[in-house]
Amino acid sequence: MHKDVEKILYTHQEITKKCQELGKKITDDYQGKELVLIGLLKGSVPFLAELSKYIELDVTFDYMDVSSYDGAHSGSIAIKKDLDQPVSGKDILLVEDILDTGKTLTTVSAMLKEQGAKSVEIATMLDKKEGRLLPIEAKYIGFDIPNAFIIGFGLDYNEKYRNLPYVGILKEEIYK
Repeated sequence: MHKDVEKILYTHQEITKKCQELGKKITDDYQGKELVLIGLLKGSVPFLAELSKYIELDVTFDYMDVSSYDGAHSGSIAIKKDLDQPVSGKDILLVEDILDTGKTLTTVSAMLKEQGAKSVEIATMLDKKEGRLLPIEAKYIGFDIPNAFIIGFGLDYNEKYRNLPYVGILKEEIYK
């Protein structure tokens, strides 16, 4: 365990097992549809890579870089990189590392619907319901988590810790 981690919440094995379960559900739900997996950079990359292994469909990937955090505090939303392909008429699955306040995913979902997406759903590795400021829910949820500062498996603090193979709670003295 990394010296800055207070506690491991989910091991790599647990995350992989959950991705297998979610991949099967997504496969069943999107049979016969043109599914685009959109990863929100940078945190979604490990989850998207693991989850997509278990989706037994022809899918395409695209990415957006949307930021709403500055250190430990949620700020305004900025789009740093938009999609490379049009979404009109396609079924979209937004893949995110964590659903927290809901600001980012509410904004991105609305944008994709305005661009003519046939459907927009959310798959999140982690759901922090206690942090929610806007009424948005994910269709596919890996794990519910407590209201703590979470790092690992894509989640960061000031761009560090994304490479940890597990999800853990960051020690408070690191970010206070």
